[in-house]
This record gives sequence, C-alpha cells and structure tokens, in this order.
Amino acid sequence: MSFPNHRPRRLRTTPAMRRLTAENRLAPADLILPAFIREGISEPSPITSMPGVVQHTTDSLKRAAAEAVELGIGGIMLFGVPAVRDARGTASLDPDGVLNQGIRDIRAEVGDDLVIMSDLCLDEFTDHGHCGVLDADGYVDNDATLEIYGQMGVAQAEAGAHIVGPSGMMDGQVAVIRQALEDAGHKNTAILAYAAKYASPFYGPFREAVDSQLTGDRRTYQMDSANRREAILEVELDLEEGADMVMVKPAMSYLDILADVAGMSPVPVSAYQVSGEYAMIEAAAANGWIDRRGAIMESVLSIKRAGANTVLTYWAAELAGWLKES
Repeated sequence: MSFPNHRPRRLRTTPAMRRLTAENRLAPADLILPAFIREGISEPSPITSMPGVVQHTTDSLKRAAAEAVELGIGGIMLFGVPAVRDARGTASLDPDGVLNQGIRDIRAEVGDDLVIMSDLCLDEFTDHGHCGVLDADGYVDNDATLEIYGQMGVAQAEAGAHIVGPSGMMDGQVAVIRQALEDAGHKNTAILAYAAKYASPFYGPFREAVDSQLTGDRRTYQMDSANRREAILEVELDLEEGADMVMVKPAMSYLDILADVAGMSPVPVSAYQVSGEYAMIEAAAANGWIDRRGAIMESVLSIKRAGANTVLTYWAAELAGWLKES
C-alpha cells in the first residue's frame, strides 16, 4: 500500500509541533545590542531614520545595559559620538572621551554579566568621516591608521571592554591590535574582526546615528558587493592574525557570504543586521505594508539559519522580550 508523502506537512500541523521540529532557534543570548552614546546631551536623542533607537546619555546607556542583562542578551556593542573631531580622531584615545568613558560606565554598572564590546574605528572621531587618517592625496593611510588602532585597542581594554571590534577594514588591523593588547597586558581581551565588511548603501541611517562627517564613500577599503570568494580570503587573513570571532556585515544582502564564512570558520561568526535593514522594516510596518513582529522575527532567524552564532540587531531588547515570553 502506498500513501501520499505528507510527512513534511504532518510536522507543521500545530505551533507546538513546529516548535518541536524547528531546525534553528533564536535565544536572547544569540543577540548583541548596538548602542550609541553621545557627548554633551542631557536627554536621549531620537534617531529619526531609526524609529525607536536613540543616542544615549550616560544614564540611559546604563539603563539599557542593565535591561540587556535582565533580558539575557549576549552582549552590547558601543559606538561613541564625540562633540569635537579632528583629522586624526584623537578623541578616540582620550581615557575620558565619550566612548572610553561609556565603556567604563557600563562595566561599572553590569560587570561581567554582559559582554561589553566596543567599536574600534576612527570614522566617528574624524572630521572627514573616514575610518583612518588621510595622506596628502586624500587616501586612507593604512599603516598610519594601524598605529592609532593599536592604541585604541589598549584604551578600550583599559576602560573595561571584554571584546574590541575593529571595523575599519584596514589590512593587518587584527595583528597590530592583538600585539598591542598583549604588550599592554590585556591578553584576555578578545577581538571580533569585521572580517567581511562590504561597502553598502544600507549603512545610511547609521551615518545619522553617529553624526558622520563623511562625504564620498569608503569603497577603496570596504569590500565590493560583487565579490564572494574575496570574503573567504579576508576572513582567512583575520584568522591568521589572531581574530577570536569574525563578522559579516551587512547581513540581509550577504546571507550567501555568511553561509560561506560559517562553513569554514573555526571561530564564532557574527552578522550585523545594519541600520538600513532596520529602517526598511520599520518604515514598511509603519505604513501597514507588512507585519512588524513577524518580519523582525523572520529577518533575524534568517541570519541565524545562514550560520551566524550571534546577531547584532537594533531589535535585540525587544526581540529578547518576545523570546522570553514564548
């Protein structure tokens, strides 16, 4: 006797059955919350292109970190927005500067209960908005930038960061930062390398979030969206230099890259659901075009399904709350 092959459908019959047979699951610990702290403001400042996201004050940032601990979120990635910028981004090295002080404040608030990560890049601190210092011809000087990156890594580790996240896509950045950390006695500070970071228009709202001074683009040092195999080369280089974790950024348009990296990486893989991805879903939901909660859940689950161990998403707190309810 033969039967129609309804086996797949039998495993979809109820919510409980679907939960039981799900191949991939999300948990609050899989999520990393990106957060912005801005110097010189007395109240959280809304980011218009990212509804629900703010530039934090010290107090509101500490509250966000404490909430992340309560929700069981895996980590927080901190970005600083300084009041004063210059060509070399010197505010990034100031122990009392907005980013380093923000790290210190969060560490004092939550200790080791939350993994504290810090963006290690000059773009927020330079008056030209590039991720490194510029030479006389206006190009990013890779080696001069690396010298500053090493100092930034040490400053962030001394402020209390558990993980530093070099995002500038400078050649050799992981090796220089690792050596600087070792020399300064911070051998336990980990490096999350933005290993496959593509030049993308989906970073647009982020530029508002950090008050970016950039004109032009970063295509001479960030990856070309046409290239797939090159991502593996970039990841391999960062692994050889000592990266403890690697990242693919953005996530949505690069799930094939994420799957490739997850398939070869011996270390944990992160993916960043960037500001433009967030803004698109929020805008479509606000217009009633899509189901907001469903779209958020599906979009983040797709990143996990493609192979990410952790996902940086601006919905981390809200999503963690939903996951704890279910």
